[in-house]
Amino acid sequence: MVLFQNREEAGLQLAKKLLRYRNNANAIVLALPRGGVVIGHELARELHLPLDILVTRKIGHPGNPEYALCAVDAHGALLCDESERKLVSEEWLKDEIERQRKEAERRMSAYRGENPLPDVKDKVVLIVDDGIATGLSMRLAVKLVKTQKPARIIVAVPVASAESLRELERDADEVMTLLPPEEFMGAVGAHYRDFEQVEDQTVVQLLRSLE
Repeated sequence: MVLFQNREEAGLQLAKKLLRYRNNANAIVLALPRGGVVIGHELARELHLPLDILVTRKIGHPGNPEYALCAVDAHGALLCDESERKLVSEEWLKDEIERQRKEAERRMSAYRGENPLPDVKDKVVLIVDDGIATGLSMRLAVKLVKTQKPARIIVAVPVASAESLRELERDADEVMTLLPPEEFMGAVGAHYRDFEQVEDQTVVQLLRSLE
């Protein structure tokens, strides 16, 4: 069983797999906050690429918050597991979607301020996170980026479940992991010795450090 010491180590290992994009003037790293920004920071620093964020929020099952029913962004773009969605109260789900949409909006403001979103048309976009369990947040991120007509979308994460990879491979041009999906242990945090929560202030510092 392979464990990463922390997100920084996992980000450095991912960077070694993506060296072909080093100093590519047409490439950008987009990280999913908050943990994904630590991964993205190491990746962008090693590859000499710009780093930005893409905020999507998981809507967890009322009985198991770690299990995603849907994902939403700050503008209300929504992606759901429709079979699971039918099993919960529509009124509860509506309220939770709006709560998470507002949190996505808050994070966008806290992390980016008034800075305009990057133009990714015709660019190679590396979308990163610290791992993928159900994959809804990442799948929504990929769909949002695709609307901007990038040249290529690469999803790069240290670990991911086999089911999430199957779904992502339909939308992304390439999906890269460090560990085989059959080794996924059911939770992203199980693959890290240190998996402390990343705070807002840390995200802001990491983004500013590469400006």
